Amino acid sequence: MKDIKGKKILFLAVRFFQYEKAITQRLSELGAEVDFYDERPSNSNFAKGIIRFNKKIYQSIINRYYQCIIDEIQNKKYDYFLLIKGEAVPAYFLEKVRLLNPEIEMIYYNFDPLKEYPVLISNLKYFDKKFTFERNDALRYGLSFRPLFYLNEYQRLVSDISDFNYDIVFIGSAHTDRYIVGEKVRSIAEKLKLKCFFYYYAMGKIAFRLRRIVDKELKQFDNKKLSFTQLSHHEIIDYYRQAKSVLDINKPFQDGLTIRTFEVLASGRKLITTNSDIKNYPFYNPNNIFIIDRAHIKLDRDFFNSEFEKIEDEVLYMMSLDSFIECLFVKDQNEYWNSFVKNNN
Repeated sequence: MKDIKGKKILFLAVRFFQYEKAITQRLSELGAEVDFYDERPSNSNFAKGIIRFNKKIYQSIINRYYQCIIDEIQNKKYDYFLLIKGEAVPAYFLEKVRLLNPEIEMIYYNFDPLKEYPVLISNLKYFDKKFTFERNDALRYGLSFRPLFYLNEYQRLVSDISDFNYDIVFIGSAHTDRYIVGEKVRSIAEKLKLKCFFYYYAMGKIAFRLRRIVDKELKQFDNKKLSFTQLSHHEIIDYYRQAKSVLDINKPFQDGLTIRTFEVLASGRKLITTNSDIKNYPFYNPNNIFIIDRAHIKLDRDFFNSEFEKIEDEVLYMMSLDSFIECLFVKDQNEYWNSFVKNNN
């Protein structure tokens, strides 16, 4: 990718299941020099909760942290600044980055609905290029639309098709109505004699207990079915290797596709999803993707009997991390990703 080869990139991101490391590594492999900083001063459950719900209480710590970053970068010159999410990033830091690097191109990407994090909206004005995985947010706030991606490790599973140990696998963090929907799917699947593996994950015991106080849906959670140990990519890949299909349960207010969507399809596994907007994407194929209504869940036994149909190479590339990087740094892909909505309406 010629546009970033030899370029210096300042990269800040929330830590999200090691994907920030994969992005950093790939940028480096493509010839860029990358300085990465976690956008949070701490990733403790307490810090995450405070930053999300009342950042002002934590502001002095945030300020000290960002002053340290400024001290480290003030004598460096960058071609690009990439920020993913940006919950903790103060506006003065964004202004300082521009002041230190007047010619810098500032790029923003968000993988959550902005209505869930309205505090992020005020910082959009600091960026030259702004991307979101939410089509509605792209229209509402004048952002470019770019879905998430898969890592190459998942694509390698395509050639690893053997006897499956599970018909349905679910691996996901515990939030909103995921447990309720997941357990309904499991119940129906077991009646159809389908073999299941479900793994509900929570960041921490204290944080989960606090969320249960305000989230009525989490109150229904059977704690015996909850794990506080996060699975690694390698562990997730191993479960996908054994799976005929993978269940994806998006947040009820989210239309953007989860990263799991891309990983599952790239791995040659079938997808069961609650996100009906997947019909507006180039890889939608009812043979590979089964959409369920979270309010009226049904499964079709025949879906599990047919083989996965290969995704076209061009489409598979557009779903990849390389394509994601190309979109952010080289040329946006609005026209490509939005053309499929017109074709389906």
